[in-house]
Amino acid sequence: MTRKAVKVSIIADLLAENPIQDYEALDFEFPDEHVNEVENEEKESADVWEMYFDGAVNLSGNGIGAVLVSPDGKHFPIAIKLRFDCTNNIAEYEACVMGLQAAIEMKVRKLKVYGDSALIIYQVKGEWQTKDPKLIPYQKYLLELIKKFEEISFTHLSRDKNQFADALATLAVIAQMEEGQTT
Repeated sequence: MTRKAVKVSIIADLLAENPIQDYEALDFEFPDEHVNEVENEEKESADVWEMYFDGAVNLSGNGIGAVLVSPDGKHFPIAIKLRFDCTNNIAEYEACVMGLQAAIEMKVRKLKVYGDSALIIYQVKGEWQTKDPKLIPYQKYLLELIKKFEEISFTHLSRDKNQFADALATLAVIAQMEEGQTT
C-alpha cells in the first residue's frame, strides 16, 4: 500500500471507531452577508467560473475528482470511481474531461481551469508534446471540449492548493460502491 492509502485507511478507521454522538449540522445562513460585500471592479469577470480537477491512482483503486465553482462562490463537487486500471496521467485526464463535460452541461461559457498535473496543463496549452499513445486521444478530446467555451484558461497549481479536488478523488477511490450505484 502507498503511504497515502495507509493514511486514508487510518483516518477512516479512526472515524468509524469514534462516531460523534451529538452531531448537529452547522447553520451556514448569514442574513447580513451583504454587509461585508466588496464591490467587484471587474464586471466582465463576474461570469467566470473556476474548475479544479485531480485524479487518484493507488492499490485501493482509481478515482477522479473535480469541483466547479460558480462566480457567486457555490461549489459543485464531482467524485467518480473509475472501474478500469489506468495510470495517474490517464486519471488526471479523466478528471479534467469530466469537469469540462459537467461545465458544458451547466452552460458555463467562461472557465478558469486549475490542476496539479503539470503534464496535463502544459500539454493542453501546447507547451509540451504528448508522446504517450494512450494520452493522445485524451488530449484530442480535451481540445474538442475546449472549443465549446467562449473563454477558457489552464493554470498549474501546487498540490497543496488543489486539496479539495484531491480529497474528492481520494474519496472516490475509498468509497465502497456497487456497480451501477449512484449517490
